[in-house]
Formats: sequence, structure tokens, C-alpha cells
Amino acid sequence: MSTESLERLAAERVDHRFKGLPPDADGLTVGELAAQRRNLFTGGFATPVLALSAERLEHNLRLMETYAERHGLAFAPHGKTSMAPQLFRRQIERGAWGITLAVPHQVRVARAFGIQRVFLANEVVDAPALRWISAQLDADPDFRLVCYVDSVRGVELMDAALAGASRPVDVVVELAAGEGARTGVRTEEECAAVADAVARTRTLRLVGVAGYEGEVPQATPERVHAWLRRLVALAVGFDKAGRFGQADEIVVSAGGSAWFDAVADVFAEIPELSRPVLKLLRSGAYVSHDDGHYRRLTPFNRVPEEGALEPAFRLWAQVVSRPSAEQAFVNAGKRDAAHDLDLPVAQVIRRDGTERPATGVTVTALSDQHAWLRTGPGADLEVGDWVGLGLSHPCTSFDKWQLIPLAQADGTVVDYIRTFF
Repeated sequence: MSTESLERLAAERVDHRFKGLPPDADGLTVGELAAQRRNLFTGGFATPVLALSAERLEHNLRLMETYAERHGLAFAPHGKTSMAPQLFRRQIERGAWGITLAVPHQVRVARAFGIQRVFLANEVVDAPALRWISAQLDADPDFRLVCYVDSVRGVELMDAALAGASRPVDVVVELAAGEGARTGVRTEEECAAVADAVARTRTLRLVGVAGYEGEVPQATPERVHAWLRRLVALAVGFDKAGRFGQADEIVVSAGGSAWFDAVADVFAEIPELSRPVLKLLRSGAYVSHDDGHYRRLTPFNRVPEEGALEPAFRLWAQVVSRPSAEQAFVNAGKRDAAHDLDLPVAQVIRRDGTERPATGVTVTALSDQHAWLRTGPGADLEVGDWVGLGLSHPCTSFDKWQLIPLAQADGTVVDYIRTFF
């Protein structure tokens, strides 16, 4: 990655664009503010403010690095979760092969920060984006990009947009997770037709197969394993048919954040093929984990002996109204908290420097700028208290905050994570 571009992030000025930061920090650079090591609770931060745990982030990065190594997997964590180049760097430092992304704009962000390997988990048919990708490949022989193809029509559009390119774009055929699932080719026969279409071009090079097991309908371990075996069989069949003739290695890729244990199981069964196999896992939500959706779905619940991810986000809000013994309101709502999968969870209350469990406090609804709290008979909650909220779904937590304090357990803020959505 480019050290210079990351240094530019530290040179950015703090101002009104960034929620929750101390008002008296306006005009400081991000680097200067980080060097002050202010405390999240006493250093002038304004609620609501989202914080990322430094210790838990490091734990999660280390755990998935170890998991991938143990199971012989290459790892391209999905960057659309955070869209934070500082976290991309730490993931790569922790052994990641590269970064997975979903749309061309995200690739532009990654390239601006010097990412050299990108897995683009989508078919790209936008001609300007394809021409930009081609220019990046032509300008940098060390840049590698792999993207999906899932239709003959898509292959034809890509070929037309890439006419005149000096380097072909590496592609993998996306196998759909089943009827009624999201994108991808539905049958093996159609996969072969898409592969044949790629072979007829000079602008694309078939290097593998891929898909997303998180879309398997009515997913169970048995159904997910069965679909992953279909994916592996597709790669084996393509190899026997000589469809990877121009590839240096064969890419077989899957893996969201709910079934990576199944991916590890099935990818361990991949037989020896005609050339080396890149077994590429793409889980992304692990980086911050969460207190809802992924806490329930994480494969580590099934394989606890392999470790456990830790929720790293906490949204701090302040009680601004206590209209009755059964009700309170804090100043964080839909603009601040992920709410597409689960409501936030009240975890702790801070008052006068003391933190205690949020016993008897439940979030029941969100307005744009308020969370509705139901308070039970034993709930000790006053106007002015800080309430720490656990969040569900990292992907819609990161995108609400452009600059996120990275705080140690004692509240010391050691860095600020910049996002680009």
C-alpha cells in the first residue's frame, strides 16, 4: 500500500464534516489530534460518537489471519464492510492476499491507496469503469484484478468496452447459490456457455470460479456444503476441459462471514489440478464483528475451539429526555446507528466516570436522531447519562461515520479511522 496516501489522511483537517469529534479540535490535523491521545469520555467528544475498540480490532485481525493460515486459505477480506484504507493496510499486514470489493468506485478508492490485488465480486458491464480498470492494468504491471462474469451478454459488453486493451482482465465464472438466489449463473451448462464466451475474447482471461454461499436458499450446513461442492466440481470440470489454458493459477473463491467454516471444510477437499489453486476466502464483517446479526451467525459458534470474534463497535449516546419512569430518549438514531438487521442494544451506562451494565434498559425504536428506550422498574437512568449501544451489521455501521475514533479500553483515543463511502 501507499504510505504517502495514508500519510495524507493524517494531514486532513478536523472540522464540521466529522460527527462526534471535539469542537475545540477544529483546525487540527487528524494526526495532531491523534497525538493528543484524548480520552473519549473526558476529552471533549460530543455525543453521539461511534468508537472502535483498539484491542478488539487487533484481536479480530489476528484471529482471522490465524484461521486462514490454519486451513490453507488465501484471504481477501471484503473491503465494502469498512471502506477504510487504514484497515485495508492492517488486513494486508495480517497476511491478506488482497482486498475484495463490490463496485468499481470501491476499486478506485483502493487504488488511490495503492492496493495491488483486488477481487471484484461482481460482473462489471459499465464501459467507463471497464476502461478505467484496463488503464490501471496497463499502467501497473504489478496490479492484479479478478472479477465475476455471470452471463454471455455480460461477457460481450465487457469485451466491447475493453477493445484495444493490452492486458486481459482476469475473470471467474460466478455460480449462483441456487434458484431464487442473487446473482450468478444458475446451471453448470450455462456456466460452460459463459466460459466459452470468455474464450472467444482477447480481452478477458478465465482464471477460476466463485460464488457466495451466504445466498444459499434456506441455508443449513448440509445445503451450504452441497453448494460448495458444486462450486469445486465446476472448477474441476473446467480444468479437465482445458478451460483455464491461459491462467497461471486457478482461483476458487467463496466465503462470507456466516459460513467460512464450511468453505474451509470443502476447500480442503479440492483435488490436485493442472496448476496451483488459489483458495480465496472473502469474509469481511469479522473486522469489527457485531452485537447482533453476526454474533448469532458466526461460524465460531459452531467451532468454538478455533476462537471467538469480539464486537469492536460501541455507539455512545446521551440521555436527553426522561419523560416517565418507563421511557427515556438518547440523542442517536437512524442517522448514527445501523438498523437494517437489528436495533441497537443498550449495554452500559456511564455517569460521573463510572460505568455499569444497562440493566432494565431496552431500545424499542429509532427515529432519525433519537433512540427510544424502555426502562424497567430497576433502571437507574438520568438525563445526561451516557449510554453505550452495541450495534448489529458492521456494513451499515461504518458507512454512517467518516472518521471513527479508535479507542483503548480506558477511553484513550489512539487513532481515527477514515472511511470512503
